[in-house]
Order: sequence, then C-alpha cells, then structure tokens
Amino acid sequence: QVQLVESGGGSVQTGGSLRLSCEASGSVSRYYCLGWFRQPPGKEREEVALQNTAGTFTYYSGSVEGRFTISQDSAKNTVHLQMNNLKPEDTAKYYCAASTRLRICNLAGMDIWGQGTLVTVSS
Repeated sequence: QVQLVESGGGSVQTGGSLRLSCEASGSVSRYYCLGWFRQPPGKEREEVALQNTAGTFTYYSGSVEGRFTISQDSAKNTVHLQMNNLKPEDTAKYYCAASTRLRICNLAGMDIWGQGTLVTVSS
C-alpha cells in the first residue's frame, strides 16, 4: 500500500521559515502529480503548491507565491515545501498528496494523502 509521510512541521514566529518533507513509500515516478495542501482551523482544505513529476507544470496559490517553493527529490522519493517569510495566516495542517491519474493535478483529483503535519505561525 502506497503511503505518504509528512515531516517538518512546527511552530515559528512571523517571518520565519520551515521546510516540509513528504516521503513516498515507492518511487515518485509512479505518480503524475505531487502537491501540498493545507487546512486552516475551521476552514476547508485548500491548494498550496502542486507540481507534476515531470517538472513541466508547477502551481502556487496566490497567497504563497514568491514565499513557498515545491521541489522533488526523485532519488529519495521525496517532495519538499520550503516555506519562507511565514505569516500567521499560514497556520494550518499541511498535507502532502499524490495523483496517480494522468493530467490530474488538483485538490479534487488527488487520490493518495498523507496524515498531515501542523504548522503554527505566531505574531
């Protein structure tokens, strides 16, 4: 059974940085798309950053563009999310997800999810 395991969450102050990692139990090449999503307290889950495994498509939500960077390490079957200049509104549980379906790379289409890691940004 394919698993995604996130790590790297924690508590930081405004302006700080965190790097989230998501390790897949198998090769990331088996997926079409990998992505990071978040669910703030009391709100719905939302897209943060997505990238197809070919590296030809990358998406960032407007609220994180320029501050967050998604990257893949295929040798380690890992996808990272580098988060810089963090703001209190970035506080959320962050999830890694993957799509095994061709050309599907969005929240609704991800079919494998990790358990999430909590990020708290204090002012």
